[in-house]
Amino acid sequence: MRNPFAIFASRRMGVIFLLGFGSGLPLALSGQTAQQWLYDAKIDVKTITTFASIGLPYTLKFLWAPLVDRYTLPFLGRRRGWLLVLQLAVIAGIVAMSQLDPHADAWTFAIAALVLATLSATLDIVVDAYNADILDVSQRAAGSAAYIMGYRTAMLTSGALALVMADHAAWSAVYLTMAGAMAIGIVGTLLAEEPARTGRPPRTIVHAVVEPISDFFKRYRSHVVVLLLFGALYKFAEQFTQAVTQPFYRSVGFSKTEIGLAAKLTVFVAFAVGGALGGSLVARHGVKRMLVVFGFLQLLVPVGYLAIAYAGHDLTFLVVALFIEYTASAMAGTAFSAALMGMTSPAFSATQMALFTALASVGQRVFGRFGGDLIGAYGYKGMFAITIAFGLPGIALAYFAMRREPAQSA
Repeated sequence: MRNPFAIFASRRMGVIFLLGFGSGLPLALSGQTAQQWLYDAKIDVKTITTFASIGLPYTLKFLWAPLVDRYTLPFLGRRRGWLLVLQLAVIAGIVAMSQLDPHADAWTFAIAALVLATLSATLDIVVDAYNADILDVSQRAAGSAAYIMGYRTAMLTSGALALVMADHAAWSAVYLTMAGAMAIGIVGTLLAEEPARTGRPPRTIVHAVVEPISDFFKRYRSHVVVLLLFGALYKFAEQFTQAVTQPFYRSVGFSKTEIGLAAKLTVFVAFAVGGALGGSLVARHGVKRMLVVFGFLQLLVPVGYLAIAYAGHDLTFLVVALFIEYTASAMAGTAFSAALMGMTSPAFSATQMALFTALASVGQRVFGRFGGDLIGAYGYKGMFAITIAFGLPGIALAYFAMRREPAQSA
């Protein structure tokens, strides 16, 4: 019997892993790790959850994504040139944050985090476009898993490792170390192959804005609304919980080291297992079927956090619950990413992938700021119970979204 995991054994998957690492590293540094720095600076929890809005560039990135489709830098090619420039800019942004003190000036810290998030979101645009351009249909789920693994390895580095370091060193030293780790993503860019050009790139910036949208409407017609709602709601429940998990862990009584070594390491292992399982199962059974099956499984994310809230400061229970819920989440993520890549056209992959992935982040980036209000009204237990219901519409939409094949792109 053919090894179901053999699809992962290629240079291309290795490069995508490295690019995923470079793409994922700055996310926590402007988000969850920054929230821990704010917690240590004695910033109140409502302000900390408001800082989730700093991640809005990840939701609004489709607004400037046409620039990436329209313009090609004069070195390394259409995708790789942008990759290198943005990776260097992210390094500069992390170094800038390392020099700030949120206790002395929280607003300057917030502006720096916003700039870093914008650069990081733009880097995500290019990496998503690169993956969509370079992977054929049979490789999309596996490529998605390799990317997620790289992304999660980076989040383990800028999340777990950073938190453990922060228990023993100044936050400024932690951020400078993370800036150095971005070199891994640059290695991926230098090793990457430039995707072959297919389709005609937009000729002007106006075309770069209009043509990706008109292309999408021409191919999916009356099905467009369902697809857009699917993109926004499939991961909504999981995304919504992410805005409150860091103060939640601390409120239960877990230390930064426990969060770093137990919680984040467990989530990393779960994503490794879930990504490999999800990629192989999608390759074998197809995206359509697995999206619905995995959609039900990913409801274990808010269920798991609700269970942790009841269990309290129990490290063993935390590890088991997080492993189960995030294995399911990673399986859903591979199918979801493969579905999104299948909805793009090569000429406009940066803009279209930016729109789809931006929609996928609204649960955290747009609505996450209301998590503090729900906690104030119902407590963490009530908030997580309500969040379970947030996941149901996305499952129904997954079924209907995959029933329609696109018309031939003009």
